[in-house]
Amino acid sequence: MQKKLWVVLALLLVIPAFLFTVSCQKKVQAQAPVAPAPAAKPAAPAPAAPAPAKLDVPSFMTERVYFDFDKSVLKLEAQALLKKKADWLKANPTAKLLIEGNCDERGTAEYNLALGERRAESAKKFLVDLGIDAKRISTISYGEERPIDPRHTPEAWAKNRNDGFVVN
Repeated sequence: MQKKLWVVLALLLVIPAFLFTVSCQKKVQAQAPVAPAPAAKPAAPAPAAPAPAKLDVPSFMTERVYFDFDKSVLKLEAQALLKKKADWLKANPTAKLLIEGNCDERGTAEYNLALGERRAESAKKFLVDLGIDAKRISTISYGEERPIDPRHTPEAWAKNRNDGFVVN
């Protein structure tokens, strides 16, 4: 249902914009050919900016933390993993983190988006409380839209109640 709404909204925005640009195009008049300019000496290449150092991201930085049904409270295992993540982030001050809140399929789409946001914010607050600058952490909620396990079982639901982590 939500995907259909997005498609309709996108069409409502794209079609008028397309019609406006087509109707507002200027007519191009033919011009006489212009003689090529004399060849100039090639300019010296600009010095290349130093490439940012590629981070060596350990696998634990992308490990997920899991939640109980209808909860956004961090379990002890989640807190221990987040402490490891905080230590790594402190040692890598240029790294940024995206926390993705996820839910199982039960509940409405709106409720699950809000719950996913609370879960992501819970992990962010924990990391900020450990000394990580909040500006380095962004959050997003996918609600029930990105299940790890598409089955409709208690085991699948438990896997899908999580926060994912992306290091940039």
